[in-house]
Amino acid sequence: MKIKKGDIVKIMAGKDKGKQGKVLRVDPVAGKILIEGINLMKKHRRPKKQGEKGEIISLPRFMDVSNVMIICGSCSMPARIGYRVEDGNKFRYCKKCKSNI
Repeated sequence: MKIKKGDIVKIMAGKDKGKQGKVLRVDPVAGKILIEGINLMKKHRRPKKQGEKGEIISLPRFMDVSNVMIICGSCSMPARIGYRVEDGNKFRYCKKCKSNI
């Protein structure tokens, strides 16, 4: 999987199409990612202590990695990612501007 935790991604499909967010978690086995503030669901939370009220909170849900594109740091555009090996180190690079990510 070419997307890692901490990357900035743009949503290309779904109800949040066009929005950008930071990747919080990655599940490489399932091919899903969790993005901050995107694909939110409402969860009803019951009171934990006596006298406390229940509440409805919004939580991000996992989204398929095929529905997002990574934002390049240098050209600030959604781009495909490639791998390059230089001096025994492996780098990800933007296929539009050819700079390392």
